[in-house]
Amino acid sequence: MTKPIDIDAVTEATWPPASITQHGPWRVREGRSGGQRVSATTANGPVNASDIAQAEAAMAALGQTPLFMVRPSDAALDGLLDAQGYLRHDPVVIYAAPVTTLADPALSPMAAFTIWPPLGIATQLWAEAGIGAGRLAVMDRTQGPKTCLLGRVNDRAAGVAFIACHGKTAMLHALEISPSQRRNGAARNMMRAAAVWAADQGADTLCLAVTENNIAARALYANLGMDEVGAYHYRVKQG
Repeated sequence: MTKPIDIDAVTEATWPPASITQHGPWRVREGRSGGQRVSATTANGPVNASDIAQAEAAMAALGQTPLFMVRPSDAALDGLLDAQGYLRHDPVVIYAAPVTTLADPALSPMAAFTIWPPLGIATQLWAEAGIGAGRLAVMDRTQGPKTCLLGRVNDRAAGVAFIACHGKTAMLHALEISPSQRRNGAARNMMRAAAVWAADQGADTLCLAVTENNIAARALYANLGMDEVGAYHYRVKQG
């Protein structure tokens, strides 16, 4: 059984924005081209329609397009943003499992290995998947235990991921499998290797975020024994 996880705290610690500022009821993140997760604003508590302009101004001051992250507890905010023309975008599901569940059976050390900083082949695989300097900077500024995970199939690099720990929870980010090496077991092997690394750091749980429409990945995580433990989506301004 998967223990309860403070998803917001784990996500922010293992994939941190460049800066965070408080503006009234808002937590405003500066992403610096690090992707939506580190650029999205969230509500700290109840908000009303007039508060949204304050968040928009704070994001504009950072040179960012208004972007809100909406969690299941933010139903009222979701309605306010919808009424102001914000479109629902990129719904995400959070999966988690005990590392003991994922680490079994034992994995060949040649199937995946961890190393920090990333090797050139790792950054190349990320670049081919559209993960560039902005997201690599997120990895660099992550504090605490962290590593690059490189998967291998047929004696060649097949996939790459980033893992970091917050307390007893490890979170996997930026998992990418080379298109030519998909459906060869690379992702499954890498999840097992990630769990072994996490356990070695003292973590008891491994989690990750995946877009709702990534059916193949979600099927893999469910097959590995991972549970759905959370969700969120974004709201972006129409037009």
